[in-house]
Amino acid sequence: MKKTEWIRETLPGWPSPDYLRQKEAAGWRLVALEWEREVDVAPQTDVAHPEAGQPAEEIPYGSRIASDCHHLEEDPEEMQVLKFLAEMIVQDASFTAMAAALNERDFRARGGRPWTAAGVFKLSPRLIDVAPRILSGQEWESRKKQISRVAWNS
Repeated sequence: MKKTEWIRETLPGWPSPDYLRQKEAAGWRLVALEWEREVDVAPQTDVAHPEAGQPAEEIPYGSRIASDCHHLEEDPEEMQVLKFLAEMIVQDASFTAMAAALNERDFRARGGRPWTAAGVFKLSPRLIDVAPRILSGQEWESRKKQISRVAWNS
């Protein structure tokens, strides 16, 4: 059984043709180039109001910008996804099974894309953030009784 190895090298300049031939002779194959440069950035004095066209940060999943544009409010559709995932975690479902279940119920990730196991995994920290709100209240108490009827780890 073979496995793939990757290395990342920091080069002081352009690689010479001899260097590339040596790597190729050793069995390496060039698969990517990464570019970087420094750009001048004006200091931002007002963090609350970034320059137009420049996103300050991603809006947490389950939230949206309120109509007054000054604060965040719950996004009902995204909160449904988070509640559903909380139930699936209680049922000990895999990330793949969670993604499949979301897609079967026509829930979509942001941008209208179907859910993947990786997308559900990336949502885990956010689910931990909102779990205290999701896992409290009368609605959860009634759902918990229904979920507990499911055979554990079946």
